[in-house]
Amino acid sequence: MFLDFSESINRLGLDVIMQRYGNLFEMYEEITDVFPGDVANEINGVKYYKPMMIYPAIHYTMGGIWVDYELQTTIPGLFAIGECNFSDHGANRLGASALMQGLADGYFVLPYTIQNYLADQAVWPKIPTDRPEFDEAEKGVQAEIDRLMNIKGKRSVDSLHKELGHIMWEYVGMGRTAEGLKEGLKKMHELEKEFDTNLFVPGTKEGLNVELDKAIHLRDFFTMGQLVAFDALSRNESCGGHFREEYQTEEGEAKRDDENYFYVGCWEYKGKGNEPELIKEPLEYEAIKVQTRNYKN
Repeated sequence: MFLDFSESINRLGLDVIMQRYGNLFEMYEEITDVFPGDVANEINGVKYYKPMMIYPAIHYTMGGIWVDYELQTTIPGLFAIGECNFSDHGANRLGASALMQGLADGYFVLPYTIQNYLADQAVWPKIPTDRPEFDEAEKGVQAEIDRLMNIKGKRSVDSLHKELGHIMWEYVGMGRTAEGLKEGLKKMHELEKEFDTNLFVPGTKEGLNVELDKAIHLRDFFTMGQLVAFDALSRNESCGGHFREEYQTEEGEAKRDDENYFYVGCWEYKGKGNEPELIKEPLEYEAIKVQTRNYKN
């Protein structure tokens, strides 16, 4: 099919379009030797520009794991969600849509499909709960709920959540620096103290309390945010979607350091207020040659 910029160019002018899509035009010209800003024809005073030929690239056919309409794989009880499932992803494999599919599957699909599978498992023997492990887990949950409900501060969950989001966006985004990551960790620790001392959860713990539910999730978000920041700070390199601004080539490309960071990092939680412990698992490739991706070649 063809992508025609004629209407946009006639309405806004080529200069404006080049400001918005200049890199796209340049890449297209380099590949096809056709510049989409050149006039192809003029009819009754209206200029028509050379359209861009659009075709599916190979990653549009990548597909994924086969799933049925309830996102269950061929293995009973095993569900595949988000980017890994084949439900419609083979025709729609792009970064933002992959994220949205993960959200859609997790929020709106699985809660109504997994239960259908579980409903057929009534033949399972009833698991006894009169064990000390169940009692301990229940008491722990109730104690945490009581703690959150009894803070009785002045900050809403949403206000604290929004502030944490700003910290992550500002200091732990795709473009990161050591200085910014340290500042982000500092601000997260301060905000977590605010959460623990000034949180306000309206209502009661009996029945459905949406604000309490959000507060429990936000408590976990602090741990997750700090984990991401710790991991980013420990890697003095740029790799994939993780770009440390101190480590880039003269052309502004990501500068990887396989000699020192060729491993998968796993962090062991050491308790609130303590730094986690880094556990490394070396990466080993036998069938392929490891090399840096170059988008210019």
